Amino acid sequence: MDFVQRTIDLARQNVTEGGRPFATVIAKDGAVLAESANQVAQTSDPTAHAEILAIRAACTRLGTEHLTGTTIYVLAHPCPMCLGSLYYCSPDEVVFLTTRESYEPHYVDDRKYFELGTFYAEFAKEYGERRLPMRYEPREAAVAVYAYWQERNGGERRVAGAPAAGHANREPGPGAG
Repeated sequence: MDFVQRTIDLARQNVTEGGRPFATVIAKDGAVLAESANQVAQTSDPTAHAEILAIRAACTRLGTEHLTGTTIYVLAHPCPMCLGSLYYCSPDEVVFLTTRESYEPHYVDDRKYFELGTFYAEFAKEYGERRLPMRYEPREAAVAVYAYWQERNGGERRVAGAPAAGHANREPGPGAG
Protein backbone atom coordinates (compact mmCIF):
# COMPACT_ATOMS: atom_id res chain seq x y z
CA MET A 1 0.00 0.00 0.00
CA ASP A 2 1.15 3.53 -0.73
CA PHE A 3 0.84 5.15 2.72
CA VAL A 4 1.82 8.58 1.39
CA GLN A 5 -0.97 8.53 -1.19
CA ARG A 6 -3.43 7.21 1.41
CA THR A 7 -2.58 10.17 3.65
CA ILE A 8 -3.14 12.63 0.80
CA ASP A 9 -6.41 10.92 -0.18
CA LEU A 10 -7.76 11.07 3.41
CA ALA A 11 -6.97 14.78 3.64
CA ARG A 12 -8.55 15.53 0.27
CA GLN A 13 -11.68 13.55 1.20
CA ASN A 14 -11.90 15.45 4.49
CA VAL A 15 -11.83 18.78 2.64
CA THR A 16 -14.55 17.52 0.28
CA GLU A 17 -16.67 16.67 3.33
CA GLY A 18 -16.19 20.12 4.91
CA GLY A 19 -13.20 19.32 7.13
CA ARG A 20 -9.69 20.71 7.30
CA PRO A 21 -6.77 19.62 5.08
CA PHE A 22 -4.93 17.29 7.46
CA ALA A 23 -4.68 13.50 7.74
CA THR A 24 -2.56 10.82 9.40
CA VAL A 25 -1.87 7.18 8.56
CA ILE A 26 -0.05 4.89 10.99
CA ALA A 27 1.60 1.88 9.37
CA LYS A 28 2.94 -1.24 11.05
CA ASP A 29 4.28 -4.36 9.36
CA GLY A 30 3.33 -3.10 5.90
CA ALA A 31 -0.35 -2.45 6.73
CA VAL A 32 -2.47 0.44 8.00
CA LEU A 33 -2.75 0.16 11.77
CA ALA A 34 -4.86 3.32 12.17
CA GLU A 35 -5.76 6.42 10.21
CA SER A 36 -7.72 9.60 10.64
CA ALA A 37 -8.46 12.93 9.08
CA ASN A 38 -8.58 16.09 11.17
CA GLN A 39 -12.01 16.34 12.84
CA VAL A 40 -11.77 19.76 14.51
CA ALA A 41 -14.35 21.44 12.27
CA GLN A 42 -16.75 18.51 12.47
CA THR A 43 -16.58 18.07 16.26
CA SER A 44 -15.72 21.57 17.55
CA ASP A 45 -12.95 19.81 19.51
CA PRO A 46 -9.64 21.69 19.17
CA THR A 47 -7.74 18.50 20.08
CA ALA A 48 -9.31 16.41 17.28
CA HIS A 49 -6.22 16.69 15.09
CA ALA A 50 -5.55 13.81 12.71
CA GLU A 51 -2.38 12.76 14.53
CA ILE A 52 -4.09 12.67 17.93
CA LEU A 53 -7.07 10.66 16.66
CA ALA A 54 -4.92 8.17 14.76
CA ILE A 55 -2.55 7.75 17.72
CA ARG A 56 -5.51 7.07 20.02
CA ALA A 57 -6.91 4.46 17.63
CA ALA A 58 -3.53 2.75 17.13
CA CYS A 59 -2.75 2.62 20.84
CA THR A 60 -6.21 1.25 21.63
CA ARG A 61 -5.84 -1.38 18.94
CA LEU A 62 -2.40 -2.43 20.22
CA GLY A 63 -3.28 -2.09 23.89
CA THR A 64 -0.24 0.09 24.61
CA GLU A 65 0.76 3.74 24.65
CA HIS A 66 3.99 2.91 22.78
CA LEU A 67 3.97 2.89 18.99
CA THR A 68 7.46 1.53 18.47
CA GLY A 69 7.62 -0.46 15.26
CA THR A 70 5.37 2.00 13.42
CA THR A 71 5.82 4.73 10.85
CA ILE A 72 3.42 7.65 11.07
CA TYR A 73 2.59 9.60 7.91
CA VAL A 74 1.16 13.11 8.32
CA LEU A 75 0.11 15.54 5.62
CA ALA A 76 1.84 18.56 7.18
CA HIS A 77 4.65 19.13 9.64
CA PRO A 78 2.99 18.50 13.03
CA CYS A 79 1.76 21.35 15.18
CA PRO A 80 3.27 21.54 18.70
CA MET A 81 0.43 19.56 20.30
CA CYS A 82 0.74 16.76 17.76
CA LEU A 83 4.53 16.86 17.85
CA GLY A 84 4.39 16.35 21.60
CA SER A 85 2.03 13.40 21.12
CA LEU A 86 4.32 11.91 18.50
CA TYR A 87 7.31 12.14 20.83
CA TYR A 88 5.22 10.64 23.61
CA CYS A 89 4.10 7.55 21.65
CA SER A 90 7.59 6.95 20.19
CA PRO A 91 7.06 5.68 16.64
CA ASP A 92 10.11 4.53 14.68
CA GLU A 93 9.64 7.38 12.20
CA VAL A 94 7.35 10.27 11.27
CA VAL A 95 7.03 11.21 7.60
CA PHE A 96 5.49 14.60 6.83
CA LEU A 97 4.48 15.57 3.32
CA THR A 98 4.44 19.38 3.37
CA THR A 99 5.72 22.26 5.46
CA ARG A 100 3.85 25.22 6.89
CA GLU A 101 5.73 27.47 4.48
CA SER A 102 4.52 25.38 1.54
CA TYR A 103 0.84 25.40 2.47
CA GLU A 104 0.68 28.90 4.02
CA PRO A 105 -0.39 30.57 0.73
CA HIS A 106 -3.49 28.35 0.87
CA TYR A 107 -4.26 27.82 4.58
CA VAL A 108 -3.57 29.63 7.85
CA ASP A 109 -4.73 28.94 11.39
CA ASP A 110 -4.67 32.08 13.51
CA ARG A 111 -5.74 31.76 17.10
CA LYS A 112 -5.54 34.18 20.01
CA TYR A 113 -2.36 32.71 21.50
CA PHE A 114 -1.26 30.36 18.76
CA GLU A 115 0.67 31.18 15.64
CA LEU A 116 2.78 28.40 14.16
CA GLY A 117 5.45 30.84 13.01
CA THR A 118 6.24 31.92 16.57
CA PHE A 119 4.97 29.05 18.72
CA TYR A 120 8.24 27.22 19.29
CA ALA A 121 9.90 30.43 20.54
CA GLU A 122 6.84 31.10 22.70
CA PHE A 123 6.95 27.59 24.15
CA ALA A 124 10.64 27.96 25.04
CA LYS A 125 9.91 30.97 27.28
CA GLU A 126 9.47 30.64 31.04
CA TYR A 127 5.76 30.16 31.80
CA GLY A 128 5.41 33.67 33.26
CA GLU A 129 6.70 35.26 30.03
CA ARG A 130 4.35 33.49 27.61
CA ARG A 131 1.44 35.22 25.87
CA LEU A 132 -0.97 32.67 27.37
CA PRO A 133 -1.49 33.77 30.98
CA MET A 134 -0.22 31.06 33.32
CA ARG A 135 0.07 31.00 37.10
CA TYR A 136 2.00 28.54 39.25
CA GLU A 137 0.36 27.61 42.55
CA PRO A 138 2.62 25.03 44.22
CA ARG A 139 0.98 22.44 46.45
CA GLU A 140 2.69 19.65 48.35
CA ALA A 141 -0.47 17.58 47.95
CA ALA A 142 0.03 17.73 44.17
CA VAL A 143 3.57 16.33 44.49
CA ALA A 144 2.22 13.70 46.88
CA VAL A 145 0.11 12.26 44.03
CA TYR A 146 3.35 11.42 42.22
CA ALA A 147 4.87 9.90 45.34
CA TYR A 148 1.73 7.79 45.69
CA TRP A 149 2.07 6.68 42.05
CA GLN A 150 5.69 5.70 42.66
CA GLU A 151 4.71 3.76 45.77
CA ARG A 152 1.94 1.93 43.87
CA ASN A 153 4.50 0.99 41.19
CA GLY A 154 7.02 -0.71 43.44
CA GLY A 155 9.23 2.34 43.85
CA GLU A 156 9.72 2.78 40.09
CA ARG A 157 9.63 6.30 38.68
CA ARG A 158 9.47 5.11 35.08
CA VAL A 159 6.18 4.26 33.37
CA ALA A 160 5.82 0.49 33.10
CA GLY A 161 6.72 -0.71 29.64
CA ALA A 162 8.60 2.46 28.72
CA PRO A 163 11.94 1.95 26.99
CA ALA A 164 14.79 2.11 29.50
CA ALA A 165 17.39 3.41 27.05
CA GLY A 166 18.88 6.90 27.05
CA HIS A 167 16.18 9.51 27.52
CA ALA A 168 13.92 7.39 29.72
CA ASN A 169 15.97 8.13 32.85
CA ARG A 170 15.46 11.89 32.58
CA GLU A 171 12.75 13.56 34.57
CA PRO A 172 9.80 14.75 32.46
CA GLY A 173 9.50 18.47 31.90
CA PRO A 174 6.68 20.72 33.08
CA GLY A 175 3.32 19.61 31.80
CA ALA A 176 4.42 16.04 31.06
CA GLY A 177 1.55 13.63 31.31
